[in-house]
Amino acid sequence: MKGLTAVAGIRVGHASNFDALTGCTAILCEGGAVCGVDVRGSASGTEEIEALRPGHITEQVHAIVLSGGSAFGLETASGVRRYLEQRGIGVRTGPAVVPIVPCAILFDLGIGKPGVRPTREMGESAAAAATTEAVKEGAVGAGTGATVGKIFGMRQAMKSGIGSGLVELKGGVLVAALAVVNAFGDVRDPGTGKLIAGARRAPDSMELADTEVQMKAGALRGGFERRNTTLVAVATNAQLSKVGATKLAQLASLGMARTIYPVNTMFDGDVVFALSLGDAQADVNTLGVAAAEAVAEAVVRAVRSAAAMGGLPGLGVA
Repeated sequence: MKGLTAVAGIRVGHASNFDALTGCTAILCEGGAVCGVDVRGSASGTEEIEALRPGHITEQVHAIVLSGGSAFGLETASGVRRYLEQRGIGVRTGPAVVPIVPCAILFDLGIGKPGVRPTREMGESAAAAATTEAVKEGAVGAGTGATVGKIFGMRQAMKSGIGSGLVELKGGVLVAALAVVNAFGDVRDPGTGKLIAGARRAPDSMELADTEVQMKAGALRGGFERRNTTLVAVATNAQLSKVGATKLAQLASLGMARTIYPVNTMFDGDVVFALSLGDAQADVNTLGVAAAEAVAEAVVRAVRSAAAMGGLPGLGVA
């Protein structure tokens, strides 16, 4: 599965610390991409988001960075900016070239070593590792410390990671997605409706408890912290304005709603970026249908490809 890198002009690189269980992922679009964003979670951590609003003067971005480390992980964007600046990539302002690099983070300090976070150097390493090859999936990059199903705490959660999806439309139009799934809730396979990963009934059990059922039964009694987030990047070779890219991000978020139960909670910082590269012509509504499908595929692949790590079980193979 080539995933996000199937869209020409996109390169993806990971940097992972498997001892501390954290990392970051750099999505490079060095030729520039129109970008929109949709923030639906209530516990997001972001940088350069205002530059993506349709009313902002910035026309294109040069990379998107997704990182673990909570707010500390925002530092990784500086490393990606440095990598791009050294290659003359960015907005030419006269005195300097300034790369536009939005960033979003997830909370992974509850697994591994909380005092070790992704750094500027790690961001630079992720950018240097970026390739057009198939996106590496599982517990790597920003997904190194990702987990799902935390209503009963980390001891009864499951390991998650990064997944990617791709949908091809008529005329060679591509819509691809990358998802880093660190959700409070559980993940269902939209094809069968069955839970495949999430909160377990006991630390030594693989029986899934069904978070929404537990919530309705009163298991959610307060005290939950904002330690969860699903981060998504969608890319297409169709030509879009910033308004169109923003709409594509909104429609793409429906893929999360089809797979994560519950989603967009007060405990999650869910963010979707949408990148437009190329000049193919397509209706944004049709692109949105494809994006939701690609995101749903990416979410499922994120949990299916993540192996056991940090004392938590996973569905993938180490």
